[in-house]
Amino acid sequence: MDPDAVAKAFVEHYYSTFDGNRPGLVSLYQEGSMLTFEGQKIQGSQNIVAKLTSLPFNQCKHNITTVDCQPSGPAGGMLVFVSGNLQLAGEQHALKFSQMFHLISNQGTYYVFNDIFRLNYA
Repeated sequence: MDPDAVAKAFVEHYYSTFDGNRPGLVSLYQEGSMLTFEGQKIQGSQNIVAKLTSLPFNQCKHNITTVDCQPSGPAGGMLVFVSGNLQLAGEQHALKFSQMFHLISNQGTYYVFNDIFRLNYA
């Protein structure tokens, strides 16, 4: 399968789920997965989703600007780097963000092993 197509499909799925059903992200992580969110490290699918669902906003829309990917390792993993704008409900200005995912292949599907998120302040 084309890595760029996999990355694009993953990104579309991840952010549409984040924006519409954050608890549904739990299936994209495993217990060994780690999220670094603005410098805070969280491990395990349940803990990661607990963090994401506890963010101080209920409604948001991710507008993706770029998606870059590279194959990672002999087992078919993939690095995916995303940049874009995060529009919070009721806010006039969008926040710029960057996010990196390390996807691991698992019997024809992928899960997020590493996830690093940062807001970009200019």
